[in-house]
Amino acid sequence: MRQLYHTHLSPFCRKIRMLMKEKGLEFELVCENPWDRKLDLFALNPAGEVPVLVEEDGTIISSAYAIAEYLEEKYPEITLLGTSQYERAEVRRLVDWFDHKFDYEVTQPVLFEKVFKNYLGGGEPNSSAIRNGKTHLLYHLDYVGYLANERYFLAGDNLTLADLAAASHLSALDYLGDVPWDYNHAAHGWYALMKSRPSMRNILIERVRGVRPPVYYEDPDF
Repeated sequence: MRQLYHTHLSPFCRKIRMLMKEKGLEFELVCENPWDRKLDLFALNPAGEVPVLVEEDGTIISSAYAIAEYLEEKYPEITLLGTSQYERAEVRRLVDWFDHKFDYEVTQPVLFEKVFKNYLGGGEPNSSAIRNGKTHLLYHLDYVGYLANERYFLAGDNLTLADLAAASHLSALDYLGDVPWDYNHAAHGWYALMKSRPSMRNILIERVRGVRPPVYYEDPDF
């Protein structure tokens, strides 16, 4: 069976897991924490990062961007990139928004400082960075709410990789109880829709040692 090397709470790994579930692909999860710096992971990906996909024939694809494009091309029966050129461009734009802009402005300042920094031996969390990340989060929630009001799903009428990217980052932050869902009701409604999808169920039931999520974390009707 194909294997997906991942790290708990990594939005990029969560996005690929959801993508594979939406496409109906079977896979085995292998937890590999980059901060352990194991040579086996560097043998799979010289960058020493996850996610890494290993196909049954031994083919190795690393990085969330490359894996998503690979899976779309190899298994096109269910597309998460859209059907027209414009749709595909818009989906890619939004994926880039969440995996770069959102990640830089929100995920890294909050998730890294509160969780991953400790694993890396980086010292105490930077409270100023966390506050700045939470402030930027409000702007991004407004944008998610705007898109959800205009389009139902973020890139249009159908579920796409843009929704998976957004839900992956927000679910990781929500595990820490850091998403003020009452701030934007449209964003709240969209995320409730995402939480009800089977592709998110295994992600939402996972627990990270030493960190407990809010009581509403798993509930689509939160």
